[in-house]
Amino acid sequence: MKKNKKEREGIVYSTNDNFDYSYFGNLQAETLPPQQQDLRVMRDNKRKGGKTATVVTGFVGTSDDLKELGKTLKMKCGVGGSAKDGEIIIQGDFRDKVNEILIEMGYKSKKAGG
Repeated sequence: MKKNKKEREGIVYSTNDNFDYSYFGNLQAETLPPQQQDLRVMRDNKRKGGKTATVVTGFVGTSDDLKELGKTLKMKCGVGGSAKDGEIIIQGDFRDKVNEILIEMGYKSKKAGG
């Protein structure tokens, strides 16, 4: 397997013959249990061309677990959305409903913003 030089953060050259650079670029944070997650639910108009969206931030874990939680929220709200970069975006203003669903699932969740 060929390693990309760009993944070697900060190492240019080593004079040590036994030096073996270890690649840490593909590590993801382990998903915390729902009781330890501290999620914020807010409304946002700046994305999606000015349309109202509900944004859930503060998720700590793998992208697969984030997408699974996003899928559950979208299904229970009956709308579309996306889950990437540590955020879940739900189309429309569903702050109250999303907050209730997260609390029922065992997450620590608060409404944030205006």
